[in-house]
Amino acid sequence: MIQRRTLLRSAAATAAGAAMLDRARAWAQTQPFQPEPGAQLRFLRWARFLEAEDQATAENIRLFSEATGVPVRIDNVWQDDVISQLSVAANVGSGPDIAWTLHTTPHLFADKLVDLTDVADHIGGRYGGWFPLIEAYGKHDGRWVGISNVVIGVLPVYRISAIRDAGFQAFPEDTAGFLKLCQELKRIGKPAGFPLSRAPSDGNSFSHWLLWSHGGRMVDENNHVALDTPETLRAVEYARELAATFINGATAWNDANNNQAFLAGQVSLINNAVSVYGKARADKMEMADDIDHAHWPVGPVGTPTELHLVYPFVIFRYSRYPNAAKALLSFMLERPQYERVLNNSAGYVSHSLRAYDDAAVWNSDPRIRVFRDVAARGRPMGYAGPIGPAAATAFAEAILPDMFGEAISGESSPRDAITHAVRRARRIYRS
Repeated sequence: MIQRRTLLRSAAATAAGAAMLDRARAWAQTQPFQPEPGAQLRFLRWARFLEAEDQATAENIRLFSEATGVPVRIDNVWQDDVISQLSVAANVGSGPDIAWTLHTTPHLFADKLVDLTDVADHIGGRYGGWFPLIEAYGKHDGRWVGISNVVIGVLPVYRISAIRDAGFQAFPEDTAGFLKLCQELKRIGKPAGFPLSRAPSDGNSFSHWLLWSHGGRMVDENNHVALDTPETLRAVEYARELAATFINGATAWNDANNNQAFLAGQVSLINNAVSVYGKARADKMEMADDIDHAHWPVGPVGTPTELHLVYPFVIFRYSRYPNAAKALLSFMLERPQYERVLNNSAGYVSHSLRAYDDAAVWNSDPRIRVFRDVAARGRPMGYAGPIGPAAATAFAEAILPDMFGEAISGESSPRDAITHAVRRARRIYRS
């Protein structure tokens, strides 16, 4: 009986694989970006962060090669090395044909990249259009130079029982309620913890939310530094009140410390991706049923002000096979392939195309559904100015986390911390 079941499962898998390949071959005959004769591609991506996504992406690329006859070599690079390797490739005119990059990377060498407007229009037209956040990261001087297929959401993660013990039936939706919650969590010995260090993901997500939720911004619409305002001061003063409720040392955490502290039961509220919940589920931890997620509370500005992580694809102009690279990008963005990555990632990656608001993953578990909306609610890191090299540099140099960190630690007064941040920002933005 066991052997028969095994054979039936194997036969079903074989049939499913054949059907997938048939669909891919049918797509290859009709899609608009026909590969050049003899095309072969190098695809560079940041190293695996989630095994399910990595496997789904590799399977999609294998299907593409079988359907089109275009071999694709995958190069995995540690995330911190992506920008440096691609900058070298852009300057010397040799390297990967297509790359999966980070955040603002396409804007560092936009003139060395293929115009992807035709791909963006083709896919966007088929799947409900792109969220404005994706356009903000993807367009440079009116043309698409990078197309992000996913957004990784960074949101509040909390213990349901602790929130209730603190006297709250639901997670607060405004900044006043959020402060009150953190004060009560400290009082009952179940504190919160948020980084205001140079933690690239969690520290920046938290500090940008702090500034934006109170109406502050690094620059205005013309990229002139606009930090020295009452709104920024209000954000810094709020941050000092909030940080007084945190577990000791939290503001100096890196991107791994909050995961560890939460799973160890030392804190009951952090900010993170869905990975903490996923880890608790995978390890069958008792706390898994007590974990939930929420949108960032809305501040005095009155609208959502969230920073999430965006990952654009780019194609280099030096590539001998730009049509093949466009075909690969297009293939990965078509529904069968796209949903394979989205659904297998169980909420760790969110969609950048509006048509996937109803993807199966968002109905698979109510505790990850909140991540469905991160692209719709997110702001680009250069807000309110355009994305470009200056915004990328300000982000990389952690100007906002440093500003809040200096004021909270007592190293500087709130006004002095703002003055220091303004001075640093003006050197970058030259304004």
